Amino acid sequence: MKVALSCCSALFADELVRIEGDVPGRALYFGRVTEPLPEIADPEFNFRSCQLLAWAVEDLRPQLEAAFARYGSERVAIVLGASNTGVDEAENNIDQALDRSAEAPAPFPAAFRFSMLELGSPSAYLAQATGAKGPCYTISTACSSSAKVFPAARRLIEAGFCDAAIVGGVDGRCRFAMNGFHALGALSQGICRPLADDRDGICLGEGVALFLMERAADDRVAEGRTVFFAGAGESSDAYHATAPEPEGRGAEAAMRAALEDAGCAPDAVDYVNLHGTGTPANDAMEMKAVCRLFGETLRQDDASHPLTVESTKSRTGHCLGAAGAVEAAICWRKIRAGEIHRALSNSFAFGGSNASIVLEG
Repeated sequence: MKVALSCCSALFADELVRIEGDVPGRALYFGRVTEPLPEIADPEFNFRSCQLLAWAVEDLRPQLEAAFARYGSERVAIVLGASNTGVDEAENNIDQALDRSAEAPAPFPAAFRFSMLELGSPSAYLAQATGAKGPCYTISTACSSSAKVFPAARRLIEAGFCDAAIVGGVDGRCRFAMNGFHALGALSQGICRPLADDRDGICLGEGVALFLMERAADDRVAEGRTVFFAGAGESSDAYHATAPEPEGRGAEAAMRAALEDAGCAPDAVDYVNLHGTGTPANDAMEMKAVCRLFGETLRQDDASHPLTVESTKSRTGHCLGAAGAVEAAICWRKIRAGEIHRALSNSFAFGGSNASIVLEG
């Protein structure tokens, strides 16, 4: 069953900016969202990840109201991907409490809630903000989180638990994550250069992207504006806690499964959005897998069917738990603009958690 992605709202950086202070002694390039974000009245949800969602969901309101009218709010689910919910807010408040504790015990400020650290909090906020009453949960598998939401939501629709779902991903700026990647020696010294011979690591970013997924309807297909979620593939190679499997076998398995699920051959794809982090290890293994899968298409001279293979992280940064949804949004925009017809988007994570999705017009 194909399901339609009838609307998308996305908020992410379109260029990297230089920041200082997040990693001691280092300046970094980061995909920072500069749009003013709304304050949230409920203190349980007034933190950056939910503020990003509050901004993004407004573009979905007309489509959501139409979905509620068609199916009822109890038949609309929410499946989000995230990985650093509330961590930066916790770190900031811990630092403030420690600074004050030299004189007297210092409790956390009343504005902070430990529930902000719960990975389910963005989904709970979105349910409250939209009125959707169907199944509601967050997937957190590091950098593949918000690619996995697409097949997860489709399974809910296929199983009859809902008729539509809000899907996507969100992650805000997080010093803890930056310092973790710094400790691994994975951060670029400048602006990341995926696939370049002199690539030296990643740049991080923050972002949010939301989609409304629902059963394909003839009237919306007739408009010629619908983008379909056509297929997904997932694999777990469990090669290493942080390093990718060098030959890309898990990545290849996910891509092949996605194409099989979509019912299309490799030469039917005209755009591949790589995971493409810019680290020497990731890009090498991913391109080995891509070349094995698309070898004939990559070598063909037929200009009528060009295949574009690229990473967009040099513009957005690596948005971690939001990366899969952000890059799906880029594919969605390209399809809607008529630039491409069918896209394969890759998201690979620590621990060998791999996911690929296929979108088509």
